[in-house]
Amino acid sequence: MLFPDPTSPHPPLRVPFLRRAGLRRATLALPAMLLLCAATAHAQASAASMPLDEGFGPLDPTQPTMSVAQIVQEFTAKETLFDQALNDYTWTRAVRVQTLDEDGNPDGQYYQVTDIYYTPENRRAERVVDAPSSSLKDIMMTEKDFSDIEERLPFVLTSKDAGLYDITYLGQQKVDQIDTWVFDVKPKALEKNKRYFQGRIWVDQKEHQIVVTNGKNVPDDLRPGHEDLTLPFITYRTMVDGKYWFPTYTKGEAVLHFAGGHGYLSQNAHMRETVKYTNYHQFRTSIRVIYNGQDITDNNAQPNQPGAQPNQPGTQPQQPPPSSNPH
Repeated sequence: MLFPDPTSPHPPLRVPFLRRAGLRRATLALPAMLLLCAATAHAQASAASMPLDEGFGPLDPTQPTMSVAQIVQEFTAKETLFDQALNDYTWTRAVRVQTLDEDGNPDGQYYQVTDIYYTPENRRAERVVDAPSSSLKDIMMTEKDFSDIEERLPFVLTSKDAGLYDITYLGQQKVDQIDTWVFDVKPKALEKNKRYFQGRIWVDQKEHQIVVTNGKNVPDDLRPGHEDLTLPFITYRTMVDGKYWFPTYTKGEAVLHFAGGHGYLSQNAHMRETVKYTNYHQFRTSIRVIYNGQDITDNNAQPNQPGAQPNQPGTQPQQPPPSSNPH
């Protein structure tokens, strides 16, 4: 695998796995401060999930009143409906990737704001609305990075995909004022050239949808000279239009260790990434929501108007306010 030339012009705006020029590739997937040991040559660089923010109550291992199998069946079915409903919305996605110096201060940045919208021909499209020149040092982003950002950071566990994972019930937990069921999720098998989620999810007991995801994308590629190291991430969702929990904020930070060998020196790369999803607006309604045998589709629901806030008090996990994350 060839490394990109750091002197080449800024690559196309659609990018994904971060590469350390002259070292290895580094995949970003988002987490909170995770310092990694660089003791072994091929140590997995970010195996732990991100620390949780305040607002998570104690985990109660009590078994639920309904069977775990039924809970899984119902929330994966609701996730399937959410995945379909997402096709009926437009939104804005802001991605910020930073390299950090030894003191934890940004010394390079990639930033891009993209509108996801529909063309007059009723086709989904993306439009970059803000993309200053990248100042990342030694790091470049490739198509695999945005593949993670677009498809796996806002993790959706549909009925179709549920069979690919071992889903283990852990207990019940309050996330702020939301009662949730907590599950560990890991792939049953790793198929070549495919990526999976591994970590923990919190499912709203009332709406039967995922409200928080905390884990990482797997597998990492640990081959010398080809290392793809995925950081842990945490994604928060918010209730939109009183129906669906949409992703609104993902964050991550980690020190990646690139092992030495094959002509390369070992080196650490401290990186931070945030992804914010805003301005959800319903473009059309094309699906019916059937729950417990009843049609609960709100056909009279009006799309959010520009400037309207989709977040509803008491219906979202607590997220760090923008002022608490100045970078």
